[in-house]
Amino acid sequence: MITVHHLNDSRSQRVLWLLEELGLPYEITHHQRNPQTRLAPPELLAVHPLGKSPLIVDDGRVVHESGAIVDYLIRRHGGGRLQPDPATPAYDDYQQWLHYSEGSAMLPLMLKLYVSRLGEAGAPLQPRIQSECANHLGYIDRALQGRDWLLDGGFSGADVQLSFVGEAARELRAEYPALDAWVRRCQARPAYQRALQRGGPYAFAR
Repeated sequence: MITVHHLNDSRSQRVLWLLEELGLPYEITHHQRNPQTRLAPPELLAVHPLGKSPLIVDDGRVVHESGAIVDYLIRRHGGGRLQPDPATPAYDDYQQWLHYSEGSAMLPLMLKLYVSRLGEAGAPLQPRIQSECANHLGYIDRALQGRDWLLDGGFSGADVQLSFVGEAARELRAEYPALDAWVRRCQARPAYQRALQRGGPYAFAR
């Protein structure tokens, strides 16, 4: 049985969604953020030294980092679903989207969140942050124009992995209609809705 260490309002929600898409049995160990600091609780340190979520435990193996978890679950348990044939160029595109999500796209959104808490002290950084948000959200928006999903072959793990970027950018999405429509398609999927029911309240599901 796969165990997901699930932190509220976090990237681990997309892991639950992927498991529902694959129809795999799993159990959830729920963790709650500290309401003041919004940090993960120290109990996660007993599972992995970084004390971060998402984490999964599968047959004794602990897997961390959401991109690695998406890749692991699809390779080990997907039976060829939700990824292109590894021998095709489409698989290279798929891998690029998996890595791009956290390697590049999330950084300006995280900076936007943290720097906004500095008030006037963060003002000098805002133009660069806004420029980078526009750069990355515009790139994703253009990639989705005229298509439902990131890859020609249809819905895949790449959509699951990148979904949190679109959700985290909810205050900016009105400027990027293709991106906004894609997020809404993701959130309308039955497996996404089942994951919400199992995972509990999720602030980004709008």
